[in-house]
Amino acid sequence: MFKFIKQYAETISGVNIYPMISLLIFLIFFVVLLVMVKKMKKEKVNELSNLPFDNEELPVQQFKNPSQL
Repeated sequence: MFKFIKQYAETISGVNIYPMISLLIFLIFFVVLLVMVKKMKKEKVNELSNLPFDNEELPVQQFKNPSQL
């Protein structure tokens, strides 16, 4: 199957630019993510880090029989 895709991709003119565009999008995404994390306030980081330990949970409904699911 890869052989078919490779053969088909070789017939497309300008196909060499697609891997470069993909790499550029990948790098831009992670650079933007890194900048956002670096600019985040310490209070927000602490709030997000404690989120899994927060005791304010949503109430869980108890069902008496499986047909109520």
